[in-house]
Amino acid sequence: MALLIRNTGGRYGWIAILLHWSVGLLFIGQIVLGLVMVRTTSQRSAFELIQLHKSFGFLLFGLILLRLGWRLANVTPRLPAETGLLERRAAPAAHFALYALQLVLPLTGWALVSASVLEIPTMPFDLFVMPNLPVPISDAAEGWWRVVHVYLAYAAIVLVAVHVLAALRHHFWLRDIILVRMISPSRRCDDDGPE
Repeated sequence: MALLIRNTGGRYGWIAILLHWSVGLLFIGQIVLGLVMVRTTSQRSAFELIQLHKSFGFLLFGLILLRLGWRLANVTPRLPAETGLLERRAAPAAHFALYALQLVLPLTGWALVSASVLEIPTMPFDLFVMPNLPVPISDAAEGWWRVVHVYLAYAAIVLVAVHVLAALRHHFWLRDIILVRMISPSRRCDDDGPE
């Protein structure tokens, strides 16, 4: 069997699969890291966790741009024939919302640090200085971006939970190929015939 790089009408290729899991795990990791860093009592530890959170935020932003580009350049595999009308309409909306949050959360985090009166340079993984966004610098602006970032993060927690539960429902209850084809591009997921 040839290595399937690109998507087909019935299955995802390896690039889409690797991008999905890389972005998904990093996104969940960022949510966990964000929750931990704001609850850490040690200022030094909190500072280090914030710098790590910022670094992974920029990595996530780059990966989601790459993932969106790959998605636009590839066919999206069809839903199974037995998928109901409501789910056919809800799935694209949920995916759009996930992509939007994965893009907007790093941007609001970037705006948050750009608006900070502390003006601490952002150095992703200590490799280079990331320039600030052109936003007003003030306590009020920083506070506004913080609130936006936090509420979007809580919305992301809900949406990720729904996404995971939907995937598990497909796999264990409906017993269809939705989750399986995002794990490996197996031929049994493909109804396009031989390549």
